[in-house]
Amino acid sequence: MPLAQAARAAGHEVWFATSEQFHPILEKAELRPVTAGLTVPEAFIEAAGGQAFLEANGGAAQASDLPPEVLASLAVKAFGSVLPRSVFTDLTPVLDSVEPDLVVYEILNPGAAFAAAAAGVPAVCHGIGRVSSDPTMDPLIQQELFATASDLAVADKLGHSQTLGNPYIDICPPSLQNQEFLASGVQVIPQRPVSFAEPGELPARVTQGEGPLVYLSFGTVVTSAELLRTAIDGLLPLDARVLVATSAVVDPAALGDLPDRVVALPWVPQPEALRHATAVVHHGGHGTTLASLAAGLPQLILPAEGDGFGNAPAVSAAGAGRLLIGEAVSAEAVEAEVRTLLTDGAYREAARKVAHEIEAMPEPAETVARFPEFVS
Repeated sequence: MPLAQAARAAGHEVWFATSEQFHPILEKAELRPVTAGLTVPEAFIEAAGGQAFLEANGGAAQASDLPPEVLASLAVKAFGSVLPRSVFTDLTPVLDSVEPDLVVYEILNPGAAFAAAAAGVPAVCHGIGRVSSDPTMDPLIQQELFATASDLAVADKLGHSQTLGNPYIDICPPSLQNQEFLASGVQVIPQRPVSFAEPGELPARVTQGEGPLVYLSFGTVVTSAELLRTAIDGLLPLDARVLVATSAVVDPAALGDLPDRVVALPWVPQPEALRHATAVVHHGGHGTTLASLAAGLPQLILPAEGDGFGNAPAVSAAGAGRLLIGEAVSAEAVEAEVRTLLTDGAYREAARKVAHEIEAMPEPAETVARFPEFVS
């Protein structure tokens, strides 16, 4: 979104392809929405068997209800075949009609790169954070992905790299990026990570209260009331206020009775929350990790999905945070780790060092100014 807005501000005509649930946000930003692809949950359902899977499970089952080993297999099919095919199918007629000069696509949305290659349109890959180096899953997904590219008759137009041979807009600060990826020969275009969220206001208890404020969020997909409550119980013994983003997945009422210094909301304007926060506790998603680093905030990461398992060690190695994984997560452990973040200035100093690194990265407008070199 920050790059799309910068492109529009520079006078470019911008079409933004994504699922319909995000179209109202695009329209408010005066960007032209295009419907393309399935959502990730829809892709997993499709990979599991689609309508047959739903009927076999009473019509209400989620792919996330399946065992981990089954989910791993579904991830290969969902990200390597189902998602790219759906995006390719939806975007191909759009590119033929719009005839764009450039396609910018997210690294986890290779179907758009396939469609660009088929249409003969130059493409640039846009990162979302630290590039994965999962030795188990990544090769399997890449293998499935190139089998899909062969089926769609575009394999010979793509490079065999994570960016499919295209330049890469990297919003991850170099000190936290996967060094093997940086050394792989990919053309990297550094760009400052800029938080995007619809504007909103926070309660006075958050913006005007005294003492440190801990911001707690486990994202919008893997959040559970049990995990949130465990983290909250760990924060209660601390002399701190707590802002909890429960997301639409968890009703704040499901967290039980909370003291006045704990504010739980289903939606939080995260950039505004980070301006008031002293420390952050979260799941390690790319967006929250980078936004917290850009704000110079120490963070405790409790990984719950792929992003977190890569980001947590990187943040810890940089000295900008701590991590708890799996059975190590408990209220007592959360209390001890966050107490350390609040009292040991070395973590805030390290986080601020990364924040200065991020601040020195080029703005999205500078990337837009380079568009001509990608289409020549």
